[in-house]
Amino acid sequence: MALAAASFAVLVNLVRWASAGLPVFEIAFFRNLFGLLVMLPWLVRRGRTALATRRPGLVLLRGVLALAAMLGWFATLAAMPLVEATALSFLAPVFASALAIPLLGEPPSARRFLALALAFAGALTILRPTAAALHPAAPLALATALIWGLATVVVKRLTQTENPAALVTWMVLFTTPASLLLALPVWRTPTPEELAGLALLGAAGSLGHYALTRALASADAGAVAPFDYLRLPFVALFAWLAFGEGADAVTWLGSALIAAGGLVVLRGEAATGRPAP
Repeated sequence: MALAAASFAVLVNLVRWASAGLPVFEIAFFRNLFGLLVMLPWLVRRGRTALATRRPGLVLLRGVLALAAMLGWFATLAAMPLVEATALSFLAPVFASALAIPLLGEPPSARRFLALALAFAGALTILRPTAAALHPAAPLALATALIWGLATVVVKRLTQTENPAALVTWMVLFTTPASLLLALPVWRTPTPEELAGLALLGAAGSLGHYALTRALASADAGAVAPFDYLRLPFVALFAWLAFGEGADAVTWLGSALIAAGGLVVLRGEAATGRPAP
């Protein structure tokens, strides 16, 4: 799980680096393309079973939400300090827990409301929502976390009837051509250096997902999921080394509150026997 966190932190910093010369749509396309190339041998081996689905409409909705979240996330990383953007992304599982009440019929509880209160207190601490301090990309960061949370709820509904392998397959098969169509109007051919960086970005994402999967296969989610919050210090370290970006004490305090809200959600999911988002 620590390797997954470090890999995703590398991806975050590479997105910031690539966004200096390439449109966000194009970065998303190459991220999806290299992810698809990594999956191709597995797809060939699985054959038609990798595409079996009984709920194509909901699968399509999941693909649209995943692409929207990726584009929003990459745009946020291009515009906002990386530590703040990463901290706000941790709102996603808290949003998912809240959305599961009306959309999945899960019961409300004091634990969920506590998680929301902690997470939003943390977000307000980071954003410092005054006319002088509010970052222009802050609404986009919050909207992206909300879309991620909604996508998580859709996935939870789909996993009741669908093969997880098919969900992964259809997502990458949708996001790759869709992101290409969005990238074509603003296309700029990458330099060899940029192409190498994009390939490394895709490799970091694939390694992160593989390490995450191995971690969850080796131990209960409740034991390993808290280590996902290592992403924040990893992002902070890499951002400082690569771009000279730092984070003040207020940002770290807000990040701690958001993490506390996420951990409250995680403990609640573990207590009820439901999989953590």
